[in-house]
Amino acid sequence: MSTLATNAAPAHSRSNFISERLGSALAIVPLGVWTLNHLWNNLAAFQSGPAWQTAVTEYPHPLAEGITLAVVLLPLVWHTLWGLGRVFKTRPNYPRYSYFANFKFILQRVAGLGLLAFLGAHLWLAFLQPRLMEGHVEPFADIAHEMHFHRPTLVVYLLGVLGMAYHLANGLQTAMMTWGAAVTKVALRKMELFAWAIFLLMLTMGWGAIYALFRAGAQL
Repeated sequence: MSTLATNAAPAHSRSNFISERLGSALAIVPLGVWTLNHLWNNLAAFQSGPAWQTAVTEYPHPLAEGITLAVVLLPLVWHTLWGLGRVFKTRPNYPRYSYFANFKFILQRVAGLGLLAFLGAHLWLAFLQPRLMEGHVEPFADIAHEMHFHRPTLVVYLLGVLGMAYHLANGLQTAMMTWGAAVTKVALRKMELFAWAIFLLMLTMGWGAIYALFRAGAQL
């Protein structure tokens, strides 16, 4: 019995190790990379409705759309399940870590739960519902109109982008620490500054795209 327990412990540890690395890695590649690209594409709203439509909703081939869904949705499901497990298993550790570190810990999980709700609504309303229920992609005029004239939609998108930017940037910093890529005080400080830079970049791109959609909605 003791031998079986001893053998089971390392196997369980290896499983947790792989799960931790995979859960955080998928959040960066492909999810983080795709998110940055998606935000960039949405900035086409500054050009025109057709430019946004081409950049955000069109694919060169149906197969490309299927591959994109697989590359994005499957890692998203894995990361979501892994993240929910961490929410229930881990707790803030004070006073071992500073109050600010514990605050970031709590904020990361709050942002993650809020982001989960936002992504669920966004995927349904902006992607699945138009295609499955209406037989076409989401029109630029619809989202621009909602962004300008429906305040709850505007607020939800602003908060959703804020949560997404923080969750990804802080998660990147945590992943680098977990993987041992940043362990010294100097490296940790540089990584923190880099994470804040990523946060500001994503927030600027996301809120910039929302502003472009908001402005376009007033002209429709």
